[in-house]
This record gives sequence, structure tokens and C-alpha cells, in this order.
Amino acid sequence: MAGPTFKLDYRGVGEILKSEQVAAYVNGVAAQVVAAAGEDADFKPYTRDRRGASISVPAEQQARDGALTRAAAACGLTVRLK
Repeated sequence: MAGPTFKLDYRGVGEILKSEQVAAYVNGVAAQVVAAAGEDADFKPYTRDRRGASISVPAEQQARDGALTRAAAACGLTVRLK
């Protein structure tokens, strides 16, 4: 007996990822990370194929202190290095 099947609605997921609600959520989380990372952190929201945000800190701070990694973890985000 075959199990249940699932078909992902790519268009529907795309609409959700481009929505204002997702943008507000992403930008809110990004603002928390920026605040935790300190005054040198930079935040830029963007829209490409979906809503997103770019957060950066000076390379020296990240290399020396892990500033962005620590800030993200402090906000409850999972940080994985590959």
C-alpha cells in the first residue's frame, strides 16, 4: 500500500515568500540581529525571487569575535558553518 503523496505548490510558496508579511517578519528578525551585533552592523533589506535581508559586520569583528555569528545565535537563530 502506497503512502500519502504531497505535491508542493511552488507558485503559492513563491507568493508567500514575496509577501509583505514575510518581509515584515524577516526585517524584524534582522533588526534584532543588527541590534545584538552592535553599532558597526549594517542592514539592507532586498527583494529578488523572495524577500530577504543582508546583515554585515566588519570582517575584522567577525574574524576576531564572531560578532555576527554570536548576534544571530543570541536571537535564537541556528548558525551552521559548512
